Amino acid sequence: MSEEPVIQTAQAEIDKGLNELMSLFDEVSYFGRLKLMFKGLDAPKDSREYKIARIELQRLAAPLTALFVPLVCVVLLAVLAVGRINQETQIDVKVVEVEETKELEQERPPPEDMPEIETDVQFDSNLDLPNAPINDAPMTAQPQTYDAVLNVKSPVVLRGIYGSTRNAGMRGQMLARGGGDAATEAAVMRALRWLKKNQQSDGSWRQNKVAMTGMALLSFLAHGERPGESREFGETVQKAIEYLITAQPDNGHYRGNYEHPIATYALCEAYGMTMNPNVKVAAEKGVYVIINGQHPSGGWDYGMKQNDRDDTSVMGWAAQALKAAKMSNVYTDAAALDKACKMAVRGFQKNARPGGGFGYTEPGAGGLSAVGTLCMQFHGAGNKPEVVNTLALMDAWKCSWAAPVAPGGSPQYYFYYATQAKFHAGDARWKNWNAAMKPEYLKAQIIIPKEQSGYLDPDGNPQEIGNWVNADGATDRPVMDTCLAALQLMVYYRYLPTTSAEAVKIDEEVIKAVATETGDIKVDTGNL
Repeated sequence: MSEEPVIQTAQAEIDKGLNELMSLFDEVSYFGRLKLMFKGLDAPKDSREYKIARIELQRLAAPLTALFVPLVCVVLLAVLAVGRINQETQIDVKVVEVEETKELEQERPPPEDMPEIETDVQFDSNLDLPNAPINDAPMTAQPQTYDAVLNVKSPVVLRGIYGSTRNAGMRGQMLARGGGDAATEAAVMRALRWLKKNQQSDGSWRQNKVAMTGMALLSFLAHGERPGESREFGETVQKAIEYLITAQPDNGHYRGNYEHPIATYALCEAYGMTMNPNVKVAAEKGVYVIINGQHPSGGWDYGMKQNDRDDTSVMGWAAQALKAAKMSNVYTDAAALDKACKMAVRGFQKNARPGGGFGYTEPGAGGLSAVGTLCMQFHGAGNKPEVVNTLALMDAWKCSWAAPVAPGGSPQYYFYYATQAKFHAGDARWKNWNAAMKPEYLKAQIIIPKEQSGYLDPDGNPQEIGNWVNADGATDRPVMDTCLAALQLMVYYRYLPTTSAEAVKIDEEVIKAVATETGDIKVDTGNL
């Protein structure tokens, strides 16, 4: 045999071995490896191919696990997320509707012997007098967030002034029933738009920021404007609430003469309309200061100072704040709140004149007579002789913007109370007063045409705005003037008449009051 074929055969064997060796370095695709693995698993269990296939199965399981486990997790998360989104959070809101009040059949004529009105009582509403001492009472820490409307899953019952009378439907019915009309509502809307346009960036209004923000907030709330619901004014209301919460000192006591009761009044109504726990904390702190600052006589003085000076004007704002606290059920110590309200009645009685009228810091018959009348009505004492006699005395008052007939130097301030007092009295007193008040206030509004106002509604349409400026001797114009006038033009639906059966029923439900046959709440101050 020649040497050349042997060499060729040996070379072929070497090439074959090299090829087999190189084939070990060939990269087989993932699916190719799967194919070889399944083929090996079919081989006899004691064969080399089967053992290699078992090893390959373990190797291939790792990437499969790395791929499919995260995929399964993503799918599960997606399913859970969709299920969560599809769950509807429902808030059951039950509104206690107000039945139509019955008109009084007989009109009470004015008395023949009208007591002479004293004019020597002056009203001092200087909001910048020296600050009052602060009550160092322990208080809950100030919350840091202010969601204006609380989402509550349990049923929320919006009672009385906060639910039934301030929604759009009931507002229209009560407007017509009380003597308002489209013209009064247009004036109110102009005023609210003017207030919105003049709100400061921090949510306040000038000049006395705390007091004026409280009054502006009361004006929006009276119209039923709520954060999160009102397209046009919701943000304005929320910013005002946030300002009052942020401006409140840690002990709850706003500095100044009138600032504290006015701001607390607004916060109590704000809680009644929003049910927000942050508002509740601030309102409850404010109510605590008012109760703690009440005198043993039942009255209050500037800055909630403890002394024997019972200032009827300050008492008016404090008593309104306590009424709002009751209606909103904001104060935890209901017994203390009830006692404070009963004592307030006694405080006004101290400054009442036997023949009718309420004085400044002692019995009298000046412009503050309207303050004592309204506040005693609010606290269930509308049938007391002090109220009955003062309403008769106030029959001589004429509601006029240009030349008002009312004692003292701040007639428009007095009329804020008189309008409400006569509304609650009803009958001819209210009809006659409204007939004079309504055209006077509509005519006195300073209207800025929509072409010049610079105000756009939520749909981008220009709108008129308007405000009032009165000639009172003590006021924070023009914000205070505008708020007082607008609140009077919302009296038709702001509160239920205190003498109506519906109001007494609502008070019974909210504050567990006891009604008499006359429709008033029985007030017993003898054992305080």
